Parts: sequence; structure tokens; C-alpha cells
Amino acid sequence: MLILGVETSCDETAAGVVSDGRILSNIILSQEIHEKYGGVVPELASRIHTTELVGIIDKALTGAGITLDDLDGLAVTHGPGLVGALLVGLSFVKSVHLARKKPFIGINHLEGHIFAGRLEHPGLTTPHICLVASGGHSNLYLVEDWGRYRLLGSTRDDAPGEAFDKIAKILGLGYPGGPAIEKISESGDRNFIRFPRADMGKDSYEFSFSGLKTAVAVYLKDKSPEFISRHLADIASSFQEAAVEILALKALQAAGNFQIPRISIAGGVARNKRLREIFRELSPREIELYFPSPELCTDNGAMIAACGEFHLEAGETSDINLNAVPYLEL
Repeated sequence: MLILGVETSCDETAAGVVSDGRILSNIILSQEIHEKYGGVVPELASRIHTTELVGIIDKALTGAGITLDDLDGLAVTHGPGLVGALLVGLSFVKSVHLARKKPFIGINHLEGHIFAGRLEHPGLTTPHICLVASGGHSNLYLVEDWGRYRLLGSTRDDAPGEAFDKIAKILGLGYPGGPAIEKISESGDRNFIRFPRADMGKDSYEFSFSGLKTAVAVYLKDKSPEFISRHLADIASSFQEAAVEILALKALQAAGNFQIPRISIAGGVARNKRLREIFRELSPREIELYFPSPELCTDNGAMIAACGEFHLEAGETSDINLNAVPYLEL
């Protein structure tokens, strides 16, 4: 099948074409305007999607060497995400469906991230444990089969990417916080201070990052500007170490308890180099680890197309009444 995937759930305007599990194109526009506001402004995100989406889709089609008429179907994220942003992509795909009589399928953004692992690694089999970690999500799934998932645990408060953004703001490192903290941490001492790792208990797969965020803020409270400036990289690196260790330990705990020797890691936080390192350091030798390439970690159209191809091949389609669902669960 030849599938166009459209992704507009947050601040990436993205489209990709996939055929038989192979990426033909994957175009992503990251909206840099949000940097000066220290976070995503939903109205601005929607406006940029509106003005840029058609051009991004044209580039995806051109890159794949096809036209809309060549498509066998379309896939579009319809949740979770920012409702205004979601509606932009959904409206475009519905328009193509009506004008060109192409079938389409609404895709859960989280399932799209899970399919990024399959798209990158055809050898990734089920069952496996999948950690989806990003600015908006921190979920641990047992992927029983493609299309069938059991949520083992999620965050009780902040998502990991959100925690990175907040700590970066406290440290004056700018937005987005994940790349900023990762970069400065390269020159820091990750053992400078041991910040707390929240543990919900040996039988829990839930995450919590608010305590870690508070611990950093409390630590900095009585420190002089000179001290903070001198040890900025050390503090950032110590925070990063705690955050990624929490994620790795819970995923490895699930793999051990369910006796499943395969873990895939997805979402924007999966781009973090230290997260990848600590998984490899802590994993028993028998555990197979699957990381998507950086462009498949971020929100992208190719993962939505791959997920859509799976569902369309199974005979599933959506109709014109499909709506955006900002808090859609998987």
C-alpha cells in the first residue's frame, strides 16, 4: 500500500509517505516561534499548521515521487494533542477523502510512536515492552501484538519532557529544555548531586517527576548566582541522570516481571543520548533494545503512515464524522 501520514498534534507540522513498511519521504517542520515564549502556544501552533501543512504535504509527495491520485489511503493523527492543531490535519485529510474518494484512518498519536519502532526495526517482534516518553507523555505499554496494547503505567504528574523544560527554565537554559540540558550535561558531572528517584513501589510501573523537579528547585534556593553559574553543567547533568534512570529502571522492571526480553523506546525523549546509554548500562545481556533514529523519535508523518498502513490493510477505515480528541487514550 501507498499511504500518506499527516501529523499535527502539537508543534511539528509533518507529513510522510510509507509503502509496505518502507519510508519514501518524511518531512518535518518544527515551529521555532515557540522558543521565545518558553513553551508551545496552542493558537500559534494551529495557525502555522494552517499556513504550512499544504506545502509540507507537497514536499512529502514530491519526495516520494507520487501524487495524491497514486495514494491507496491516508492516515492522520486525531488525538491526543492540541485540539486546534489536530483539527488542521484532520480537516485536510477529510478534504482529500471527499475530493479524491481515498479511504482514511484516524490514528492515535501514541500508537504512532509505537509503530516508529517497527518502522525502524522490521525485526522487532511482539510481545515487547514499549516506553513512550515525550514532552506530553510518559507511558509504559505491554505490546501484546501490533494493534493490541496494555497500559502498564503512566506519569502521575509531569511527563519527562515537561520536567526537562521546567528545569531548563529554572536554570536559564531556554526552550526546548531537553536538547538544552542534554548539551550542557556533556561537560557536567552526573554524580555531582544525587537527586531523588521517585519509586512508586516494586509492583508499580507509574512514573513521577514533580518531586525531582521540586528537589532541584529546593537545592538551588539558597545557592548563590556564582555557585549556580560555576556548577550549571553539573546540576543539569545530575538532574538528567535522575530523570533518565527513572525511565530505564521502570521499563527494565516490566521486562523482567513479564519475562519479555525486548524493549522499544519511543517519543521525543528517546533522542536523549544519556537515556540510550543508561539503558545499555543497566540492561541484562539478554534484553534486546530498540531505539528509533532521531527523526522518528520526534513527531513525524512516517510513523502515522506506517500505523495507518497496518490498520487500512486490516480493513479498518474512519468516516467523515471522525473528530479530534485531545485526551484520546490508547
